[in-house]
Amino acid sequence: MNSLRRRLFGIALGLVALACPIFAQTVPATITIDAAAPVHPFPHFWEEMFGSGRAVLALRENYLKDLQEVHDNVGMRYVRFHAILHDEVGVYDEDEKGSPVYNFTYVDQIYDGLLARGVRPFVEISFMPRKLASREALHPFWYKQNVAPPKDYAKWDALIQAFAQQLVDRYGIDEVSQWYFEVWNEPNIDFWAGEPKQETYFELYDHTARALKSVSPRLRVGGPATAAAHWIPAFLQHVNQEHVPIDFVSTHGYADDSVPDMFGTNEDIPMRDRVCRAVQKVHGEIRASAIPSLPLMWTEWNVPSYGDLHARDNWYVGPALARDISQCDGSVTMMSWWTFDDVFEEGGVKREPFDGGFGLIAPGRINKPSFYDFSLLHELGTVRLQNEADNVLVTRRQDGSLVVAAWNLVDMDKLAQGSPVTLRLKFKGVPPTARVAIQRVDEAHGNPMPVYRAMGSPVYPTQAQIRALNQASALPAPEQASLVDGTLALTLPVNGLALIQVAAP
Repeated sequence: MNSLRRRLFGIALGLVALACPIFAQTVPATITIDAAAPVHPFPHFWEEMFGSGRAVLALRENYLKDLQEVHDNVGMRYVRFHAILHDEVGVYDEDEKGSPVYNFTYVDQIYDGLLARGVRPFVEISFMPRKLASREALHPFWYKQNVAPPKDYAKWDALIQAFAQQLVDRYGIDEVSQWYFEVWNEPNIDFWAGEPKQETYFELYDHTARALKSVSPRLRVGGPATAAAHWIPAFLQHVNQEHVPIDFVSTHGYADDSVPDMFGTNEDIPMRDRVCRAVQKVHGEIRASAIPSLPLMWTEWNVPSYGDLHARDNWYVGPALARDISQCDGSVTMMSWWTFDDVFEEGGVKREPFDGGFGLIAPGRINKPSFYDFSLLHELGTVRLQNEADNVLVTRRQDGSLVVAAWNLVDMDKLAQGSPVTLRLKFKGVPPTARVAIQRVDEAHGNPMPVYRAMGSPVYPTQAQIRALNQASALPAPEQASLVDGTLALTLPVNGLALIQVAAP
């Protein structure tokens, strides 16, 4: 081929690459990873707390087994659930004279079960016992909690004091002072029937916080636990002006919350960016307040569901989660993934294993790809190295080894436009032939769905089928490799997540 023909051929290839993204992505993108890059602490804020449905579920065997699995494999330290004061827990009654009668039998069993498995409660104080409610205001959830304000704040204060004192008496203040107490759940929407919502919630918060602190000033309390990151400036202004105790700020935000609701604008913010944009917004609101040092607890979140596409059952979770971890780093103290498992009944008893549920473990104790995603990312180090690439996260462990997460995120409604990508990872500051171990979660790794479909998608899998599903999805031993002149070529399929461990020198 003469030089002119070579030039024309090169131009033709370039035009094809521009017209065809799949062809263009076959050329590896080089990402330099410098072991001597600036660093900052990297606490595992995304894995320390998880949500779950409601308190009484913690009395169930499958719930406790799933809790242990997530604790052992993911690093879970706290769990948050609704309805510790719901009538099914039996905490509050009144005698024929209207005097309060307390019963903490189930409360003790619930918290005993958590602590025995190494998990502390992040106590959401909710909902209203029927005999203490100012009116019948039943939420549409299957378990029909009452969301009305109390009829008598003196009785509410006494209940909170008795509840907190029971916990301190049973577990000791040194233990309970490591818990968190959050006042209510999403009072800006239909979980609170006080009117006007904000003013009456502030009244509830004031009474609850002061009642808790009257038992011990070491108990940690916060709020407002709002949906879609609402009310934060007004809440902080209120507690500061009224000198109400507060130890942390909490709120919620999901990737599929609308932009007008969460941000009050009509910007075009992709779902993949919404959670961390909201976290950063609230972080800024706290820093701009009169009490700027309060920690932020994001006590509910998840990646987009994409409706019938059931993204939360899909290996899509891994790259979406990794991206959120990368972006939210530095702006939040803890984030609570909603939920750790699918022992969950807000809409009633689950009807099938894979219905797009929030959890890492499907009904029947079937591990989803998200379980393996969290397990992989648990292996990240505790120091983060600066890197400008938007699809890698570089960390270091205490033993000096590097741990790198890399991903190929494609939105679930754009899968037809996605394609595999090959990354050329160029390591600086490590031996040029350093040993490397690679683990993956993608369509072919950590995914029970192919075997489930081959079984005929049973609505009620047998125990033998469940074992087969978990055996099929269990991650294999890491792929072993070595750098070649300090470089690793890594191909990631659509929505693939990989964890690369580079041995310490």
